[in-house]
Amino acid sequence: MLVVQIVLLHVALHNRPPVGAQYSINKPFAGMEEGDSYVTRPFNFWQWRSRKPYWQFVLYFTGVLAILEVLIGFNFAYVGFQGYFALGVEAILPIPQVLENERRRSCKGFRLSVLANWLVGDVFKMTYFFLSEGEVPLAFKACGLIQTVCDCYLGIQYWRFGSGEKGQEEEKDSRLA
Repeated sequence: MLVVQIVLLHVALHNRPPVGAQYSINKPFAGMEEGDSYVTRPFNFWQWRSRKPYWQFVLYFTGVLAILEVLIGFNFAYVGFQGYFALGVEAILPIPQVLENERRRSCKGFRLSVLANWLVGDVFKMTYFFLSEGEVPLAFKACGLIQTVCDCYLGIQYWRFGSGEKGQEEEKDSRLA
């Protein structure tokens, strides 16, 4: 799984449009204004223009986790914290998409097939969590419910806003004309 994620990051970074002239549509985040996002990311986290910061972050993050694993990997509190943190991150993954859809009042660019797969996955997950004969920890059930609620709200947004305005062609950048 980790190898696949590294390969996907490499492909995504390698196939990004090159940084063009100032204010070009090929310059990532060039048109963003200060108020375009709900939260300004410190150090433009994960919105860097060059490839190097992405790989530096991945290496530093991996190094820090490896050192922590060697030093305190036997500590139940540390292992528990890692587990709860991972569950929490997984539970709130849909929230940025929910906020962006609300901000734009549209689900343009968000594929219905992605939503359908998320909802089907939620059904299977909730079925297992609540109907299995074995004991499923409360943290899994709670985080699963949070994620399911977020995914269902994405479904409501898709119903409310649709996938974009009907009849609207892709907007062309006037600077290209």
